[in-house]
Amino acid sequence: MGVTGAGKSTIGRLLAEALHLPFVDGDQYHDESSITKMRDGVPLTDDDRAAWLARLHQVLAVHPGGIVLAASALSRGSRDALGAGLDAIRYVLLRGDADVIARRLEQRVDHFAGVELLASQLALLDPPPDAIVLDVDAPPATVVARALDALASRP
Repeated sequence: MGVTGAGKSTIGRLLAEALHLPFVDGDQYHDESSITKMRDGVPLTDDDRAAWLARLHQVLAVHPGGIVLAASALSRGSRDALGAGLDAIRYVLLRGDADVIARRLEQRVDHFAGVELLASQLALLDPPPDAIVLDVDAPPATVVARALDALASRP
């Protein structure tokens, strides 16, 4: 989980590979109207996110053996919708300096969410108290290694 540009897709793919679990990028489940809003730099509302979260909840529900899902999940309400009725969800929060993330967003190509959304996402971010929090300033392999260590140390 984390704001746009934090590295959710990159770290998620590598983490899924290391855990031998399927990987799902939540961005693939946004509807066209939400993608258009984000492409235009307009933050999504809770109403915009509701159907997306319901689709992601279904993805989680059909993978009882585990899955790595990359999704912003910035608010408690979003996480409640994602995990409703499901057990053993662990959150890995990718967090970094806003300037570092903004530079990443400015360099990113072929993605609908740009730097215009960063401030609103940072304002919305309400980390879960039990999240594994990792600094994204480190190389991806280091972030994944830290995630694996943290996941292994928690029941």
